[in-house]
Amino acid sequence: QYTGGTTGLSKGAMITHRNIVANMEQFLAWMQPLGLQPGNEVVTNAMPLYHAYSLVAIFSVSILEGHKQLLITNPRDMAGFVQELKKTPVSTLSAVNTIFNGLMMVPEFKDLDFSTMKFCGSGGMPVQRAMVDKWKAITGVGVIEAYGMSECTCLAISNPMDGTAQIGTAGIPVSSTDIKLVDENGQEVAQGQPGEICIRGPQVMKGYWEKPEETALVLKDGWLHSGDIGVANAQGFISIVDRKKDMIIVSGFNVFPNEVEQIVNQHPDVVESACIGVADEHSGEAVKIFVVRKNEALSPETLIAHCKQSLTGYKVPKHVAFVSEIPKSNVGKLLRRELKEKEKAQITSS
Repeated sequence: QYTGGTTGLSKGAMITHRNIVANMEQFLAWMQPLGLQPGNEVVTNAMPLYHAYSLVAIFSVSILEGHKQLLITNPRDMAGFVQELKKTPVSTLSAVNTIFNGLMMVPEFKDLDFSTMKFCGSGGMPVQRAMVDKWKAITGVGVIEAYGMSECTCLAISNPMDGTAQIGTAGIPVSSTDIKLVDENGQEVAQGQPGEICIRGPQVMKGYWEKPEETALVLKDGWLHSGDIGVANAQGFISIVDRKKDMIIVSGFNVFPNEVEQIVNQHPDVVESACIGVADEHSGEAVKIFVVRKNEALSPETLIAHCKQSLTGYKVPKHVAFVSEIPKSNVGKLLRRELKEKEKAQITSS
């Protein structure tokens, strides 16, 4: 299973049959409270079948359980997506935050039949509270956030399905999975402090194909070091803060792009945004936000003033760029790497 490559080059994660079967069993055990009936459900698959979640948690589990699958061949075509949902009421729908937002922007979406829908899930990028609230108001079903990666087959952390989910967190470790958060020295961090998410369980990969050096960097003493930063609360629910590689350092302070994007996206004239760090002679790096706006009248000054109401000073964007679209992967993940590359190219050319 090749990794998504959202922060660099894709690598071949060696996933064994044992990994796949274990993760399928973990997923089925976790889904039990939903009461899905084998052979009687319609499961939406809006991701390419080469994606780990699509292949393991949707495609393979559906075959095992006898569910019908509704394959969405082009999830970027939101109007077409809505038409498919209109023809076939579904039991489950899994997507990333940008897809949920995109569907709700289609006027006909709110008129669909949601009476059969039992579960909506999200992973790959943090969901935003404003999106979840709007989605539930329209469909009557909340969005359950989970976390995983190709290196652990698919799923490692998920919110419970028994009504105790905590919006804004990825949840707790799934069955037979251990999670710890560590600092740069490999020491476990205190509750409430950010640390790298490390995973141990039967779903963890064998290693990277023909990359022993890179394998040694992420597999240490039986633990998979994810490269993602998380924070655990008092109940053990883990929030995904950001990728280590995406973190911005402003005057020695850590800024996580997801936090900035979440505040920016709360502005009523913003469709979506993506945040990166750019070179700054005074602070080392500064925050730059790329924004797709609903209203052309929205100005950088207005957006910065909005951010100042909710963000500490060093987290407030110093630069605002309005764009027609944000680069995304085939499954809808933001590709900040492309924005960074374009920014570097502009600096080089100037």
